[in-house]
Amino acid sequence: MPEAVIEVSNLRYRYPDGTAALKGVDFHLDAGETVAVLGANGSGKTTFLLHLLGLLLGEGDVRIRGVRVEKKSLKVIRSKIGVLFQDSDDQLFMPTVEEDVTFGPLNLGLAPEEARQRARQALEMVGMEQEAARAPYHLSAGQKRRVALAGVLAMDPEIILLDEPATFLDPPSRTALMTILAQLPQAKLIVTHDIDLARELATRAVFFEEGRIAGDGDLEEIVERFHWHNSRTAPPRPLSLG
Repeated sequence: MPEAVIEVSNLRYRYPDGTAALKGVDFHLDAGETVAVLGANGSGKTTFLLHLLGLLLGEGDVRIRGVRVEKKSLKVIRSKIGVLFQDSDDQLFMPTVEEDVTFGPLNLGLAPEEARQRARQALEMVGMEQEAARAPYHLSAGQKRRVALAGVLAMDPEIILLDEPATFLDPPSRTALMTILAQLPQAKLIVTHDIDLARELATRAVFFEEGRIAGDGDLEEIVERFHWHNSRTAPPRPLSLG
């Protein structure tokens, strides 16, 4: 049996205004598995992800690779999880592409040369090694997304959270990104309203509804059960670490 990299049991959370955002969520993610996280805006998806990162701490039990998510374990937890944001400009802030991708490994305490080596390897993985000396703001949306992904990969996470990863991308850039993501060995959670994208990367889905996981199983079965075809009724709420 595959080993679970995420285990969540009876997770509950109320916002300060009293709103019950999560009402007893149970979830697991196995090593190497890719799961699509579906549901309407306000259904609890973002609140759930923030708990995985330790940015919110509710009632219940959340474990990453067996380590309980709590204040004293946050450094360990965040070394195991990488996040690719919906807007790459939220992740790119250094003067050059290489400096941006090197930033994370340096923060892990790696020696500068080892950090640069990790950055170069990650840029090669996403096909952006030729752009290492460029300023991120000179890149196209698709190039920015791949550089942001390189920054995640340079941290060598076991789990990657993806928040609407194809937003703002033209078809060729989307195709290039999907090809890279499909080849990554890490376990992945993909929050998306785009069922076509989910089908390219995941076979399992969970469906959030009013703070609970109302469905968990085969992607196509969940899509049909909840009539969840490409939803364009409202813009997705971006994941924020602020």
